[in-house]
Amino acid sequence: MAIWLLWLVPSWTGGLVGAEVSVEATVGRRTLVVLGDSLAAGYGVDPGEAYPSVLQRWIEREKLPFEVVNAGVSGDTTAGGLRRMNWLLRRPMDVLLVALGGNDGLRGISPEATRTNLVRIVEVARTKQPGIRVVVAGMQMPPNMGPEYTRQFQEVFPAVSRETKSELVPHLLEGVGGRPEMNQPDLIHPTPAGHQVLASNVWAVLKPVLESAAASR
Repeated sequence: MAIWLLWLVPSWTGGLVGAEVSVEATVGRRTLVVLGDSLAAGYGVDPGEAYPSVLQRWIEREKLPFEVVNAGVSGDTTAGGLRRMNWLLRRPMDVLLVALGGNDGLRGISPEATRTNLVRIVEVARTKQPGIRVVVAGMQMPPNMGPEYTRQFQEVFPAVSRETKSELVPHLLEGVGGRPEMNQPDLIHPTPAGHQVLASNVWAVLKPVLESAAASR
């Protein structure tokens, strides 16, 4: 049975952005939640081409017992993701992929505020569901944000990983960011080929986490 959820949230360009989330309810399956922004939501591409959908296909290929819940909302920040956590945690989740922060950086939000929000997301998840496993996806800013801000922002994600003892995807957009052939005309959102690379970046870290979680029950 497929359940479709719809959020209406402010976008960074103003107005409201709808984000559909498909939750495939299958008895005996475990849940991987992707808490993300427009990258996870698949802005500008078919939902089946976004990297969470690619991850679902790879999970099925490896016969791992997980369903992907795509909780990607276009324009979302780490603060928005933190606000959504209590709602998301109303259903059990076994693995949480936190892929937020890009919009914080583009808005010039303090890296310390981003770090605090990410840590709180992990803490809230573990308080409500102590057995959950967490993967944090690292983000980086383009050089035009200034060298000091770029450095501080990049350091946030390894720091969160260390502090929360979570697994780290070093850079979600590795091989995609700054490459026109991998991005749509806005040079921010990946093409379908770019989403394949994002999925590969995540999979290198996520697959062992899923395998370990599957073996633990």
